[in-house]
Amino acid sequence: MTLKRHRGLTEQAATAAVDQACRMLRLPTIRAQFPELAEAAARDQMSYRGFLAELLMAECDDRARRRSERRIKAAQFPREKSIRAFDFDANPNIDPAVIHTLATCEWVKKGLPLCLIGDSGTGKSHLLIALGTEAAMAGLRVRYTQATKLVNELVEAADEKILTKTIARYGRVDLLCIDELGYMELDRRGAELLFQVLTEREEKNSVAIASNESFGGWTKTFTDPRLCAAIVDRLTFGGNIIETGTDSYRLASTRAAQTQRAASG
Repeated sequence: MTLKRHRGLTEQAATAAVDQACRMLRLPTIRAQFPELAEAAARDQMSYRGFLAELLMAECDDRARRRSERRIKAAQFPREKSIRAFDFDANPNIDPAVIHTLATCEWVKKGLPLCLIGDSGTGKSHLLIALGTEAAMAGLRVRYTQATKLVNELVEAADEKILTKTIARYGRVDLLCIDELGYMELDRRGAELLFQVLTEREEKNSVAIASNESFGGWTKTFTDPRLCAAIVDRLTFGGNIIETGTDSYRLASTRAAQTQRAASG
């Protein structure tokens, strides 16, 4: 279908022509916002160039927003978490300046690792997801997974003779977020498969992990001492290590809420 050009179109015909052109050119935001922006342009006596710039910027901004939403969805985060929603006052072990610097995602662009170490309820997963979300919003490819799920997937891939393909898929993303590392004991095969993923990404793409165990306790997860040392080396070399502490924020919040309810009752 082609559009015929006419001079001196009526307002109604011009609006219909814009609508049809936006459909053909796949400009949904301009199509949706054109009437409102046109009225504002006339009211503010905006120049033709200014009006065109407003339309195009609206389309670009909306496309950027939709791309961010697609990347966040592709990352497969289990829930929404943000830096803004993190309670730094309740987590004094965590330096806000460090987290806000990490939120710029320069470490991801440089392919550096990040380790979040601390007890359950201290904000590790929140920060892991929030920083992963920041990376996705910055235009980077991100994937979130739990350590047990990743290892199970690798074992199944090895059994089905598609291990190379699976490792390559995890190797392509700019940031791989591995949560709950240290909650389980891995046999040698599982540990070696996880090590292959880390090796595939070494000094090329970033890995961020959250673990309830300090590095000294990782021998419970990776029972082979040499393999354990090699994995710790892969996850710490040149990267950031953030210790979130031992005091559970969730537990403290629950107790505070119970105390408040009892006082008000």
